Amino acid sequence: MFKLVLFFVATLAASFVAAETAYFGFITQGTQEEFVFELNDDAKIAHARRILSGEETDRVHVLGRIIKGSQPYNPKFHFSFDSNTIDFFHYAPKACDSSLLYVEYHLSEVCGAFLPNCQYCPWASKLTREVNV
Repeated sequence: MFKLVLFFVATLAASFVAAETAYFGFITQGTQEEFVFELNDDAKIAHARRILSGEETDRVHVLGRIIKGSQPYNPKFHFSFDSNTIDFFHYAPKACDSSLLYVEYHLSEVCGAFLPNCQYCPWASKLTREVNV
């Protein structure tokens, strides 16, 4: 009985351990300006690391919901990704595709006719590195 209680306590304690936080950069066509985003999901962090190592070759482009406003880890842009919505894709709808600079220059139009529902899925996104913040 004691071992069973100890098992449940250990399982419960493990569920309270926070996920790792990692930051990654990507670029899109037309710019070498790197966009940095935050990941808090261990599986997605591992996926991003597999992309960078060359092990993952299918779902290699990044997508997420835009939040207007700068982040300290991404000061060059006036928008970021909601880290809870970030994922990786092979194909995505054309309606959410754009370059980083186009989004930055047309940020007032984002979440309306341009990038409806704030969804951003740059087809030409290429992960560049894991960023130490």
